[in-house]
Amino acid sequence: MHNPPVVSPPRPPDHRLAARAAGAAGVLAVCSALLLALVVAGWHPLTALDGDVARTAHRWAVDDPGLTHVCRILTDWVWDPWTMRLATVLTVVWLVRRRSARWTAYWLVATVTLGSVVQQGLKAAVGRPRPVWPDPVDSARYAAFPSGHAMTATIVCGLLLWLAHHYGVGPALRRTALWVAVVSVTGVGLTRVWLGVHWPSDVLGGWLLGAAMVAVAVGVHQRWGPERAGAESDRVGRGGRPPARRNLAS
Repeated sequence: MHNPPVVSPPRPPDHRLAARAAGAAGVLAVCSALLLALVVAGWHPLTALDGDVARTAHRWAVDDPGLTHVCRILTDWVWDPWTMRLATVLTVVWLVRRRSARWTAYWLVATVTLGSVVQQGLKAAVGRPRPVWPDPVDSARYAAFPSGHAMTATIVCGLLLWLAHHYGVGPALRRTALWVAVVSVTGVGLTRVWLGVHWPSDVLGGWLLGAAMVAVAVGVHQRWGPERAGAESDRVGRGGRPPARRNLAS
């Protein structure tokens, strides 16, 4: 006789986690705003460091076409924003079909979509030019700050890691997912600088903004997610509010 697989329930809302997420979001937002201000102001120490790192990376990229080709494959296919969005779609399907978690699926789509809107809005508002080289090894469109690849990878990988924790995925799979996420988020940022299409601070901005959005989204889920409503009703049933008296005459 076939036994259906056991599906672990989602973790109940954790008020401490919500508070930590709010605190992390605040710190990351301040760091993001500070970096944005320095970029807009053209702060010389930052632009000088950007230029030094970008020139060195571009020289290495020109001198090593084999590694540069690998970086182009990774950044254009493996870690491309559309690849990350495809991972989001697959996760949404899993949430709806295997977990019946429609609210969480909407939350995931809304967060990733908002990330794209914020990213494009900042690119248009800041209008930072990308690096220009006499012998480019790659090209990219739109303005430079923040890096869309870095920001999208941070948001998607961060949210998927939290969902793995939230739904009690096994420790081995969680460790694998953590390593994949770390390599992906770090790797996509490094490839963007190596290929000469972003300044290092563009990538740092993408990481900070993406992490801030993940922290805000986790806080929102912990505060208003469906599991919180279930936990509130469960507390009421266990004694949070006196149950209605039964009519003994009935």
